[in-house]
Amino acid sequence: MYALVTGASRGIGRSISLLLARRGYDLLLVARSEDQLTALAEEIGQKHQRQAQVLALDLAAPGAAETVATWATQQTDQLAVLVNNAGYGLWGRFEQLSLAEQQNMLQLNMSLPVALTHALLPALHRVPKAYILNVASTAAYQAVPSLSLYAASKAFLLSFSRGLRYELKSSNVSVTCLSPGATTTSFADRAGMGAELQATANKVSMTPEAVAEAAVNGLLAGEAEIIPGVLNKVSAGLTSVVPKGIVEKIAAGIYEKYL
Repeated sequence: MYALVTGASRGIGRSISLLLARRGYDLLLVARSEDQLTALAEEIGQKHQRQAQVLALDLAAPGAAETVATWATQQTDQLAVLVNNAGYGLWGRFEQLSLAEQQNMLQLNMSLPVALTHALLPALHRVPKAYILNVASTAAYQAVPSLSLYAASKAFLLSFSRGLRYELKSSNVSVTCLSPGATTTSFADRAGMGAELQATANKVSMTPEAVAEAAVNGLLAGEAEIIPGVLNKVSAGLTSVVPKGIVEKIAAGIYEKYL
């Protein structure tokens, strides 16, 4: 059985790929960096004696989902896991950030997982048991000033996952949404967050390995939603009972003061 992971070259995607290999899956690895993907494929072979094929591709480019789906189905007819992990955030005020870059982020965070899931569901239906993991964020549970579109894109992915899971409940395909909080990856650098904000986030950050462990365990157990870490679970839970205005004010107090 094969697992396809987007954004596999580093961070949570890399750690998930290694854990799936440890669980006995061969891997289809997709990201922009061919060097990092090749190194990961070699590590998977050496540590876990599993096959790993790589595709270096800008996943925000037009037609990327179709390219990945065609490549994946050429590699195997035993695709059992799809991990929609690729994505990034942009920190700053909406009107001051480049519209083109924000639209690129939305393409990667929302349009790609939707298109790839649609394209690969027929292949997933052909195996006895299959899994889809959509990687959202704890930001999906609330509006986050200065991360407005990022949070909105993850809220979309969470809602999409919930709806699709219900649609597929009587099928062989289980859908899970992973919503990590702060994690020690390159997310903050890519988002353009300053050193002070990064230092604050690092105080409560989880490692990508810990997030991936929770993700893979929950995915294969068929869980609907996974929020790794007690603090993240509590904060996400509070957003459902605390008035939205207060939640947004708290979020703004964390992020906007560093702008």
